[in-house]
Amino acid sequence: MLYLFYLLAAISIVSAVVVVASRSPITSVIALVVCFLSIAGHYILLNAQFLAMVHVIVYTGAILILMLFVIMLLNMNTLVEQRKPLAARLMAVVTGGMLFLVLLAATRQGLGQAPETYDAGIGLVRTIGTVLFRDYLVPFEVSSVLFLAAMAGAMMLAKKEGTDNLNLPPSSEPDERAA
Repeated sequence: MLYLFYLLAAISIVSAVVVVASRSPITSVIALVVCFLSIAGHYILLNAQFLAMVHVIVYTGAILILMLFVIMLLNMNTLVEQRKPLAARLMAVVTGGMLFLVLLAATRQGLGQAPETYDAGIGLVRTIGTVLFRDYLVPFEVSSVLFLAAMAGAMMLAKKEGTDNLNLPPSSEPDERAA
């Protein structure tokens, strides 16, 4: 099991570096798919099958396809890269280093702690469904109504004025003006 963890971790790290270092957007997207699938493998190793499937469906299936369509719609045939100023590149390196230090400190602090009790069913679909629909039913339903309202609001904002009859099919009745 430990070797499988190290293999998945190596795949995740290498594919993440390819995502950032690649100049081709299609190569970056394919490497991101590999990274997402290896992270789903980590979820399975942690006995969280539900999170693994949600991760594959939501991230690999939906968001990555959306990114690929945006890349195809932008038609990025030529390489257009603007040089960032030295101050911006320096701040990016400093910020990345600080993030690395925070992650290193969090990892060092959490390595020696073992859980008090072990529950074999903690990441399974049955356990998550039971807790979600028993303990958190009202917040779950309220959030679904909020998402529905947000979708309706986005459609209303995206609708242009004067396009009420734009996508109607042609009528089978003869046009009165033509006669």
